[in-house]
Amino acid sequence: MSIPNQQTIQQAHARITPYIHRTPVMTSAGIDEQAGCQLYFKCENFQKIGAFKARGAMNAVLSLSESARAKGVATHSSGNHAQAIARAAKIMGVKSYIVMPRTAPEVKKRGVRGFDGEIFECEPTLAARESTLADVIRKTGATEIHPFNNYDVIAGQATAAKELFEEAKDLDVIIAPVGGGGLLSGTALATKYFSPATQVFAAEPAGADDAFRSMQSGKIEPSQSDSIADGLLTSLGDKTFPIIRELVKEVITVTDAEIVAAMRLIWERMKIVVEPSCAVPLAAVLKSKEKFKGKRVGIILSGGNVDLGRALKLMTE
Repeated sequence: MSIPNQQTIQQAHARITPYIHRTPVMTSAGIDEQAGCQLYFKCENFQKIGAFKARGAMNAVLSLSESARAKGVATHSSGNHAQAIARAAKIMGVKSYIVMPRTAPEVKKRGVRGFDGEIFECEPTLAARESTLADVIRKTGATEIHPFNNYDVIAGQATAAKELFEEAKDLDVIIAPVGGGGLLSGTALATKYFSPATQVFAAEPAGADDAFRSMQSGKIEPSQSDSIADGLLTSLGDKTFPIIRELVKEVITVTDAEIVAAMRLIWERMKIVVEPSCAVPLAAVLKSKEKFKGKRVGIILSGGNVDLGRALKLMTE
């Protein structure tokens, strides 16, 4: 498969619609006042499994041949993609094999088990994840569905921005968080096809600023993986980076303290639960008010699968 085009994204949307929520677009006058712009939040924290990952995983599983699907699906993930793959596999009546770092949040492990996913724990390094996954695939014959470096996944993730553009017209800017780049590259493609006048920005933790550095150097840089935003600690892939390099205007980095402040603001003003990774785009807007002053800004709220005890501790420290 090649880079998703407009028709591919439209087909992905039609394919997954029976299995996902069309999540609401919310606004907050109080947050707008603080940010100095009009914000439109695409609330993927209300998505199936609590994150946008339900879109890409469902599209990827549905896109497999019946013979491939019958052998099961496998992936490595710190949490949200893991749950999304386990859910999609359960819906289709096939096995899922999920490699997770032992440090992954317990709430996300429970989510995987709730969808009958079989978990294989490994050390929290990319090398350990990949070697464990290779062993699982060798033993099971399952098909790997990569968390982000997969065009079917990217096409699925693009549908969140597509829906946002259908509800919030004439956005000047759209911002998505970036880890491996599946959501960001999908958002950038959806913007190109469905709202070409809109500028695409990315938001990233300063402690895991590989996308920022990759944009500067013109090649994929390794992630340092030092941030509370546990969903954004992965380096870009060879499928996501070229799309991001071509279509994303800028990557804005934010500190963990700025992420916590933005997360707290969303909890307090919007009365909704988001995870740290989800708050990164709002943190970027609040940090760079002059860039967005007076503009209509769409934000993808990526997910709400947070360890509540840990989150409350972060916000009271």
